[in-house]
Amino acid sequence: MSEIIYKDLCYVLNGIFFYIHNKLGPNCSEKQYQEGVALKLSADNIFYEREKKLFIKIGNGKVGGNQVDFLVESKLPVDLKAKKYITREDFKQMLRYLKAGNYRLGLIVNFRGLKVQIKRVVNSDLH
Repeated sequence: MSEIIYKDLCYVLNGIFFYIHNKLGPNCSEKQYQEGVALKLSADNIFYEREKKLFIKIGNGKVGGNQVDFLVESKLPVDLKAKKYITREDFKQMLRYLKAGNYRLGLIVNFRGLKVQIKRVVNSDLH
């Protein structure tokens, strides 16, 4: 049986995402959800960095262009969405974040539906 990556942290974060969705509903902008999540993370004393830039290392240099909405506890990238559904491009984007930062797991959270939709994306290069 395989382990669940960051089980306890994800449990807490899922609670935060549902809380924000219950408070704001499904029709806010992505920025409003980001503000709500940031407020709740701070209130719950969870360390995070917002709009964290991630770089891909090439030799002695770095290639930029990756910016995740939240990096939680210095190990879990979280990308928030407010759209009809999560797309293949959203998954590819999260995979770029995971590979750039050498992270094991990332979360894509979509607030647009009647229920919040949370997708776990695993960096298969690290297993």
